[in-house]
Order: sequence, then C-alpha cells, then structure tokens
Amino acid sequence: MDTPADDPILDAARETVLHFGVRRATVSEVARRAGVSRMTVYRRYPDGGALVRALMAREFGVVLARAEARADGANERERLVGAALGALELLITDPLLLRLLEVDAELLLPYFTGEPGRFQRQAGELLVARLRAAQADGSARAGDAEEMARACELAARGLVLRAGALDDDERAASLRELRRMLDGYLKP
Repeated sequence: MDTPADDPILDAARETVLHFGVRRATVSEVARRAGVSRMTVYRRYPDGGALVRALMAREFGVVLARAEARADGANERERLVGAALGALELLITDPLLLRLLEVDAELLLPYFTGEPGRFQRQAGELLVARLRAAQADGSARAGDAEEMARACELAARGLVLRAGALDDDERAASLRELRRMLDGYLKP
C-alpha cells in the first residue's frame, strides 16, 4: 500500500504510538486523533498491524529520502557512505524509533534477526544500487554488490539497536567510527 506523506490517519497513528507505544495503541484512539470514524480507518487499513506497518514504511521512507537528498561527496563511494550515515543518524535520533526501542523493543527484534521488512528491503536495494554506481566509477572495490551491501547493513544494525542507550557524544563517536569502517571497507 502506498503511504502518502500527508495522511492524517498515519499522522494520528504516529502520535498514538509515540504516546502509548505499539501494543497499547488502538484503532479507536487513532480514529479519535484523526477526527474520523473507526470504519474510515478500517477502510484504509484492514487492522492495527497493517496501520502500524504503513506508518513505519512512511516514516522510514522519509528517513531514506532525506538522507539521499543530503548525501554529497566527490565520488559515488563518498555519496554512498554519506547517505548511509545520514540515514543512520536520522534513524537513531527518530522519536518514533526511540519510543519503540523504549517500550516495544521486542516487536523490532524480528526485523533485526529474521527476514528483512519492507524498509530494510528498500534500504538494501538503494544501497546495492549506490554500491554498483561506486564500483562503476572506480571509487569502490570490485565484488558482489549484494554481499557487500549486506555486510554494510549488518555493521550498522548494532548502532540502531543501541540508539536509545547512547548520549549525543557516544552517538557522534559511533557514527564517526562507522563512517571510517564503511569507507575503508569499500575503498578499492
């Protein structure tokens, strides 16, 4: 399902999850905050799970788009690393992710230990495309772009999981070190 950026139901779902967490958020509360009936919510989203998945896809899609828009560098590898670190920085400071880690961390665990979700697939596809472009311009080493992208994504997972436990200085230091690690790993 497409998730428009200006969906008042998803806006209300975001506020509800920020206030209550996922487990205690209800369709009734989302409908109340959106100023619509529960049936209106159910016409768009068949159940609470679908509503939360749409919310997460929208929120994390915005993170990817913002990171891509801000990415710069002298070559494709530098832009790839910049976009990846920009996405991580936005993600690990995102109020919604931090709230989920605070009250519903176990709900996120399958996304880190099992099959990737929609956001992870989207991010992975973007990473592979950027890596292939970096290989094409000679700024990244040769190799299987999908395997290399997977290794980069795995290196970043721990930082996302620890996001709520890091203060500003620790977060900045972790991002600097991850930048060095990714750039060094990808250099020819």
